[in-house]
Parts: sequence; structure tokens; C-alpha cells
Amino acid sequence: MIAAVVFDLDGVLLDTEQLWDEVRAGLAQERGGRWSPGAQAAMMGMSSPEWSRYMHDVVGLAEPPDEIAREVVRRMAARYRARLPLLPGARDAVERLAVRWPLGLASSSNRPLIDLALEAGELGRFFGATVSSEEVARGKPAPDVYLEACRRLGVAPEHAAAVEDSHNGIRSAHSAGLRVIAIPNAHFPPDEESLALANAALASLDELVPDVVAG
Repeated sequence: MIAAVVFDLDGVLLDTEQLWDEVRAGLAQERGGRWSPGAQAAMMGMSSPEWSRYMHDVVGLAEPPDEIAREVVRRMAARYRARLPLLPGARDAVERLAVRWPLGLASSSNRPLIDLALEAGELGRFFGATVSSEEVARGKPAPDVYLEACRRLGVAPEHAAAVEDSHNGIRSAHSAGLRVIAIPNAHFPPDEESLALANAALASLDELVPDVVAG
């Protein structure tokens, strides 16, 4: 029986995967990096220490990883303050599920961006626990961020459901033992092998209703 629901943030509640791509690609181009079409997909789900190392080691930015991370987060935060890119149906979906279950958030975003998004979107009051992958040992597809979200909610992973959009996110929630509801990202859809791990696949947040979550 499902006792809690854990949302991803980027790509599920926020239309930001392409925004991360724009910001990182822009930084790489400004500073002589080697940006490739697959770079964003490779970094989806990584924690901040992981993707900033990728930007340094693979993309080729000369700055130290922590400096790269700070600059990317600064640019992302400026975009959020200008206009928070909430996905259509995000608020309704959160409110709909919060009536029935405690909610958590398991995100690869940095803590400042999580807090800014929840404040700007007036969604913070719905979430009993929020976890950034920079607060655990490994980012997605490792299960760490979902296991920690369940721990903070006081719910066993097998009694929780996850709402995810990406291949690394789906794999993370699945390996943690949660029931996985996939809403494939339109810009960076999960591969078929990862999508097959989900218990249900939806076309949009409008389809995310309690009966589907409960299974």
C-alpha cells in the first residue's frame, strides 16, 4: 500500500531540462569548452559535484568544479527569478496528491534552486521532506536520493511512489524500491529500457491521479 509520494523536480514539476542545457552549453561556449549534443542527457540526474566534474573533465572547462557549479547555479537562479518555468498541471497535481499522501521531493538540483523553486511556486508547504542529490553520497541513477527522501518521510521505500521523467531518475527510484510513475520528458525522453522499469507511464501531469499512483 502506498503511504507517500516522492516527486522529482526538474522535468516533472519544472520545465527546466532544456534550461539546464542552455545554461551549461552557454557557459561551455563562453569558456572554450567542447559541448556535445549528448552532454545534457549524460548529466541528467547527476549530483552537483558529479556534473561539475563532468563539465571540467569531459566538456573541458578550466575552472575548478566547485566554481563551475556556483556559476551554473547563479545563472539558473536568475532564470527562476525572472520566470519560474512551472509545467502545466504541476500545482494541481501536487495539491491533488497532497490531499491523500505526505509528499517528498528527490531532486538532482542544488539546494538553493530547490528552495527558490518551491518558494517562488508557492509549493513548499506541500512537501514534508526535500532532498538534493548533493546531500547524499551519489546522484541518480543510484538510489541514494530516494532512500533519503523516504527516510525523512518515515516511510519504507516499498510503500512509496515516485514520479519521474528521465532514464536516470526512473532507474534511481526503481533501484530504491519505489513504485515508479513515469511522465517521459518531452525534450530528453528516457530510453525504452529505462521506461520499461516504470510501473506506469503517463502522457502528462493531468493523468497523475490517486488511483494511478496507488496502482
